[in-house]
Amino acid sequence: MMGSVTAAAAWLAAFSLITVQDAPIVQPGAPGEAATRLTPEASVEMSDAGYTEADIAFMQDMIVHHGQAVEMVALIEARTENEAVRAMGARISLSQSSEIELMQNWLRARGQSTESKLLKSGGHGDHDMGDHKMDHGDKDPMDMPLMHGMLSPRQMKTLAAADGLAFDRLFLSGMIQHHQGALDMVDMLLSDPSNGQDALLSEFLSSIVGDQSAEILRMQTLLSALGSPS
Repeated sequence: MMGSVTAAAAWLAAFSLITVQDAPIVQPGAPGEAATRLTPEASVEMSDAGYTEADIAFMQDMIVHHGQAVEMVALIEARTENEAVRAMGARISLSQSSEIELMQNWLRARGQSTESKLLKSGGHGDHDMGDHKMDHGDKDPMDMPLMHGMLSPRQMKTLAAADGLAFDRLFLSGMIQHHQGALDMVDMLLSDPSNGQDALLSEFLSSIVGDQSAEILRMQTLLSALGSPS
């Protein structure tokens, strides 16, 4: 009996080793790109990949980006009774507030500042993720958004001054613009394959793409249901 158990244990160990060795190792691709099958050696090397300066800048800037979304949602309470818009706003505020905390914790755990260099420079600074910076040319500063998709100071002022149906339209169109900007920033980060390799960051980027893409579709439906301005 003991011999049978020993033999079975040896077979199971051998089977497990074969299974592990033969199991494919797949790296998820960037949005719109196919996954990549990795060799065991490449997998081990990537697990030690760490993070880049661009990853740090992305998290610092996205905290500011998310912060404006929360600020936009805060306007809802006194400006509309539309239940669908209020529900969408509550969902966005909850998720983006949680993600701000996640990003702050990610940065602190790696000994990094949570402050955006772009924000500190008023949008005129330069750092490794300079693509977040907008090319404003000779525009009025009131028409200059700080980052991709963010509302300009004038857009925020107009939104804050609106109410009722006009507010609903401005909020939904503005938040669609805001979400698309976040997706663009993820695409820019991942355009360099050395970025986004940190496991937690990679998971976070995937959640941004999934959640905000779904919310854009939902807000487009809500905006369409409001009809065109007369």
